[in-house]
Amino acid sequence: MDFHTAMDAVGKAVDIAGVAAIVIGAAVATLQAAAALARRRGGDTYGTYRRRLGRSILLGLELLVAADIIRTVAVAPTFDSVGVLALIVLIRTFLSFSLELEITGRWPWQKPPAEQRAEGTRALIPPS
Repeated sequence: MDFHTAMDAVGKAVDIAGVAAIVIGAAVATLQAAAALARRRGGDTYGTYRRRLGRSILLGLELLVAADIIRTVAVAPTFDSVGVLALIVLIRTFLSFSLELEITGRWPWQKPPAEQRAEGTRALIPPS
């Protein structure tokens, strides 16, 4: 097996992982939301469902971008393929930023609110 064939296979495997992350994440988020609705548990089932679904889409998009980079750079690095890759990465990056804003309510480069940072720090500190 030569290098190009191996990199193409790796790119396809990462593509499959990206699609699987989206599909499995969507299925798990849907099942968890359905279970919460069936139990008639109060709370923000819709918001939780959207966050879980958004996270699975974000993970899938990251994997799909990685697969595109692997195949374009390692397999066929022509100016045309790099231009198409740049456009794909631009669109997927915009989607990722939009989803991040939708999920967390802030841009990826913004710090979380102080109370969330404090809760995250407390969770890391073992009880004495």
